[in-house]
Amino acid sequence: MPTILLVEDNELNRDMLTRRLQRKGFAVVGAVDGEEAVAKAVSEMPNLILMDMNIPLIDGWQATKRLKAMPETASIPVIALTAHAMTGDREKALEAGCDEYETKPVEFARLLTKIDGFLGPRES
Repeated sequence: MPTILLVEDNELNRDMLTRRLQRKGFAVVGAVDGEEAVAKAVSEMPNLILMDMNIPLIDGWQATKRLKAMPETASIPVIALTAHAMTGDREKALEAGCDEYETKPVEFARLLTKIDGFLGPRES
């Protein structure tokens, strides 16, 4: 079962996404801030990270930069989750090291397609 690290400081968003991902066959590990995200990525070695960009302590951009700079976590795909949908925001996320970008509110079917693009199709 693939593991996803879900980094989201909003409890309602985190709970909703966790339940939906679990129903689709993923194990989900949660983190609420950038420091916890980096620590859990190292300790859990997830298959993929969903990174909210506006999180406490260190933001998602800095957390992603740290993860991509460490050899043990550099190859883990990171999908940015952000309400920032202005011109240049996608590029900013990709420059920070994110592999993909998804705006909030999350369109779950589109997010699943992006996840499957990194992890391969799952058995239904």
